[in-house]
Amino acid sequence: MDKFVLRLDKAINEIRDADYILIGAGAGFSAAAGIEYSGKRFDDNFQDFIKKYGVKDMYSATFYPYETQEEKWAHWARHVYVNRYSVGKTKLYGQLLDLVKDKDYFVLTTNVEHQFWINGFEDERIFATQGDYGMMQCAKACHDKLYSNEELVFKAIESTDDCKIPSELVPVCPVCGGNMEINVRKDNFFVENEKWHEMAENYSRFLGKINEEDKLVLLELGVGFNTPVIIRYPFEQMTYNNPNVSLIRLNRSHSQAIPENKDKTISFDEDLSEIFDYWCGRI
Repeated sequence: MDKFVLRLDKAINEIRDADYILIGAGAGFSAAAGIEYSGKRFDDNFQDFIKKYGVKDMYSATFYPYETQEEKWAHWARHVYVNRYSVGKTKLYGQLLDLVKDKDYFVLTTNVEHQFWINGFEDERIFATQGDYGMMQCAKACHDKLYSNEELVFKAIESTDDCKIPSELVPVCPVCGGNMEINVRKDNFFVENEKWHEMAENYSRFLGKINEEDKLVLLELGVGFNTPVIIRYPFEQMTYNNPNVSLIRLNRSHSQAIPENKDKTISFDEDLSEIFDYWCGRI
């Protein structure tokens, strides 16, 4: 039998036999779901910004030093619209839910596109550590309340001209009167609000109920080395520390196991859609 199929079968058997499943999802999983930040998708949606600023992809464009708030929010409104509000449900996220919905699962993710909620994962089973494109905060974190940006984004999309929005649409902090930012972790001013701490507590409770004799499967999806201390390194540590923990790692570029966990890790560098198509045909 093909070695790829053998790995696929071994992994799906691990998932079937698991008492608990902890999903760790990174940017590579959203990219595989179609939410790509470069290439044709970027070119199709950001031609005006490409021509005016020379930006190369959606990720690096978020760090461009726009000179005015009108320019910055024209970009962010476009970025948030393209990646948060216009996407809807995606096949890959839906397949993942089908795979784990009858299990005691939890999701730890660095992704900020809200896809786990959009695709029907239970709210109390999700910890999005790095924020949410649909929310904004005071740029200097003068208080810990977050605000929906949906109305602003749609008005800004309609009103953008020459990569700028009208000054009256630029959001202002209602407390200090300063600038606002999208609620994503990019500096020391990232706001961890009440909901963030609630998600963190839910994650702690999930881990706390797992006993040493329980079989825990760590399903790591598209997690590279951008922020490895959130998912990748803790998953390796959990795998190393407990004989009943196994790691299933899907990553096109960084699928390898550390030597200490080689016998407890099933690695895939193949196409994620092909993998999930096979698994969902077997559940």
